Amino acid sequence: MIENKEISALFHLIDDPDTDVYGTVSDKIISFGKAIIPNLEDLWENTLNEEVQERIELLIHKLHFRDLSNDFINWKNGSCELLQGSLLTAQYHYPEMQALQALQEIEKMRRNIWLELNNYLTPLEKINVLTSILYNYYKQKGVEIAYSQPEDFLINKTLETKKGNAISNGIIYLVLCELLDIPVKAINIPRQFILGYFDLQYEFMNPISHSSQKIIFYIDPLNGQIYSHKDIESYFKRINVPPTTSYFKQMDNRRIIQFLLEELSKCFDDDRNRYKMDELLAIVKLLDD
Repeated sequence: MIENKEISALFHLIDDPDTDVYGTVSDKIISFGKAIIPNLEDLWENTLNEEVQERIELLIHKLHFRDLSNDFINWKNGSCELLQGSLLTAQYHYPEMQALQALQEIEKMRRNIWLELNNYLTPLEKINVLTSILYNYYKQKGVEIAYSQPEDFLINKTLETKKGNAISNGIIYLVLCELLDIPVKAINIPRQFILGYFDLQYEFMNPISHSSQKIIFYIDPLNGQIYSHKDIESYFKRINVPPTTSYFKQMDNRRIIQFLLEELSKCFDDDRNRYKMDELLAIVKLLDD
């Protein structure tokens, strides 16, 4: 813990009813960075006033959020790895989360799938191997998107509980495909999070062609179900939307994480938690070009 008289003086003003005074005190405390968190936790434990405890909790949250924002900027300017981006998103809700357990679980999955793959398998056979191990062997379940369940969006909880929505399950699926050199990418189908198996040879021979022609088939990451081009055409007819080329373009990792953050933010659309929605959308803006 940091020990100095200035911090003690600031802590005595945390319960000040004047919002301007509290705002100044809050900004000064946050300027000390994460090193002051142990002091705040100690103060919380020795405070009986619930309102003051809430203020302390919010200060700790703001300190974590400031660091997380910097981590996202470094991620955007660095490798933009999908797994790292999804773990950073999970840290918003679980700031003390250790990534090691999630990384080990992904590696176990990757190894088990790799042992069953070989160069003679067709694209469909490769996906059947991956899908079978993920959803049958590991019992990964898919649940519909529910904004009352933020945990379903977070990769650490999805791996821990074996339960996720199409986005979190989809990110796990994409990470495994990336590690195994399987050309599966997320595409921008409206109102869905759908994956496409891309024909890399076709893409090389016909670089200017219609994007959907590069896709051999589609995968629903909720449960691993395979869809054909006809299935997708039927879906577009059902929602009464013309299937333009843009819907079949690959989503890059940055856009996937932005989409995850946007959807997660909808879990906090109430007066008490609106600041969380605002913070998550602020990170989305940070990741823009």
